[in-house]
Amino acid sequence: MDILHPLAQRYAELHSTPQDSLLQELVLYTRSHHQASHMISGFLQGGFLQLFSTLLQPKTVLEIGTMTGYSALCLAAGLAPLGKLHTIELREQDAAVAQSFFDRSPHAAKIHLHCGDAHTIIPTLQQTWDLVFIDADKVSYLDYFNMVLPSVRVGGYILADNVFFHGQVFEEPLQGKNAKAIAAFNTTIINREDVTVTVVPLRDGLSVIQKVK
Repeated sequence: MDILHPLAQRYAELHSTPQDSLLQELVLYTRSHHQASHMISGFLQGGFLQLFSTLLQPKTVLEIGTMTGYSALCLAAGLAPLGKLHTIELREQDAAVAQSFFDRSPHAAKIHLHCGDAHTIIPTLQQTWDLVFIDADKVSYLDYFNMVLPSVRVGGYILADNVFFHGQVFEEPLQGKNAKAIAAFNTTIINREDVTVTVVPLRDGLSVIQKVK
């Protein structure tokens, strides 16, 4: 499902500042070599992530789900001068591709890539997070949220991607484990009193969650 009309998408892209050359190369590489290239954050969402990070100037960022590294590079661009970004990728091949692009980035020293299961890795990262980006397996979204929220500072943010799950969360009855998991995540988060939520209809839906207490 195209959430945004293709003409609006194209117009927005034409009237937004272009990606830098490394991000453009990464997009082309992913489209040519990755069987799930549609999962990459993409131009408009990448620009939003970079803008959000730049406005926040986080000292600590956690990304759950690296893929080939596009969103990590966007988020790293807004880090505070001594900031660090930790990103977790399950698949070794994707992690290797991401690292090869990180190594060529001016933010290379700020990015720490962890390869393995996020359920195992997250507890080992003894950090207080300013910003967390969740974009991994959909059935684990609530698990990841519950794991990281205690370590997010009050006033900090969690961004969750794909909260529309290709429009499948709009359907009744819900079909498939991923759509059901995302719908449960969305319902659970909006009913909490310790966060505020704004769902941005960008790409496949992006939930902006702020920890308020």
